[in-house]
Amino acid sequence: MLDVTVIEDPAAAAASLDPIRARLLAELAQGPASAAMLAGRVGLPRQKVNYHLKALERHGLVVLAGERRKGNVTERLMRASAASYVISPTALGAVQPDPGRARDQLSARWLLAVAARLVRDVGALITGAEKARQGLATYALDGEVRFASAADRAAFVAELTDGVGALIHKYGAGGEGGRDHRVVVALHPSPVPPAVEP
Repeated sequence: MLDVTVIEDPAAAAASLDPIRARLLAELAQGPASAAMLAGRVGLPRQKVNYHLKALERHGLVVLAGERRKGNVTERLMRASAASYVISPTALGAVQPDPGRARDQLSARWLLAVAARLVRDVGALITGAEKARQGLATYALDGEVRFASAADRAAFVAELTDGVGALIHKYGAGGEGGRDHRVVVALHPSPVPPAVEP
């Protein structure tokens, strides 16, 4: 089972967003189960669960993990194809976010469009690498920093821009051959965790 997979097909995205199917995916991410086993967990008739499982299977979101005989019946044990899923903006077609429409480095909406492009591009790269049975060279840096003031934040952004800009200039000339790589650096406030009620 993959840790995470990207859903690019609109019909598969719609199937994964159905509340019952999303619940079944969550159950099957925990381990293989039959329609009868899942029916008891989600409180639905086995036939209805089986209907939803077939829809998820058509889109590759669940796969056959095995079969077992139970009396005169052969039960199909299904499992989720991934532990979690991300829906690519590709599934939205013409209305997917496009950071090329309005470049504003200080806009949260532009940052969201850049992040959407990152999901779309990396999802397509993963799909291509899997089909070619090749590895995919990527790198991500994730961290948190606390600023005492808006001035400190602005100074950090200026230093970050200068430092990354210098690296892009140094290695960006490239010349003949090689492959282009996209560099994305984002800075946003960390969300405040919701308060736990006593």
